[in-house]
Amino acid sequence: MPPTSRTYTVVLEWLEQRLRSGEVSVGDKLPSERQLAEEFAISRASVREAVRILDVMGLVRSATGSGPSSGAVVISEPSSALAWALRMHIATRSLPVRDIVQTRLLLETQSARHAAAAPDTEQRSEILNQAAELLDTMDDPDLPSGWFHEHDTQFHTLLSSLAGNVVVETIMDSLRQATISYVQETVAGLPNWADVRCTLQDQHKTILEAFRDRRGQDAAAALHHHIAWFYSLSEYRNGTKDQATPAPSARMCERTA
Repeated sequence: MPPTSRTYTVVLEWLEQRLRSGEVSVGDKLPSERQLAEEFAISRASVREAVRILDVMGLVRSATGSGPSSGAVVISEPSSALAWALRMHIATRSLPVRDIVQTRLLLETQSARHAAAAPDTEQRSEILNQAAELLDTMDDPDLPSGWFHEHDTQFHTLLSSLAGNVVVETIMDSLRQATISYVQETVAGLPNWADVRCTLQDQHKTILEAFRDRRGQDAAAALHHHIAWFYSLSEYRNGTKDQATPAPSARMCERTA
């Protein structure tokens, strides 16, 4: 065993090597705690620690008990693990929300430009239709704000996937998950949330139309305006924006009797 104060790392390094070589694949079960402990001459507690870390990283899913369904199975859920890490570091303020938003702007607008050049496929049509269905659901004024934000996240992730870059899609999903708390806090303090969601929907529909028409520059510009506009709301809500600057305005929703 290599000299290290964290003996569980030998299990992490072993799994990385096996995944790289193809000896272990997604869906395979890891050897038992006893087998791993004996192979690496470490304690079973160290093995359990390694499995817990792999679980948090989105690389294994553990099931307790006995029988064929017990043990740790290799999975691949990178965005959930990355999102949790980002959320925790945002909470410590070592990663400012402003910088997270800037990263989203860079990735999402560039994805829009790449998506405009992507070939026509059945999958592309399906993704655009799913995005449109989400917006239809979000038009319901009685949709709870939590569900609105969940659909909003899915909408952006779907459109980002059109660029065909799995890494960008994963990071985008992680960034959206990581900033959900700041979104919820912003909305909770808005007296005119109904009008804000109408404005967001106007922006969403403009974005989707540009994607449908393959107008990459227009889609990128609409996304930039949309993301920056909502972030400016949070700055006013949290008192970090110069109050001499006019607050962002929202379109007043048409009220029905």
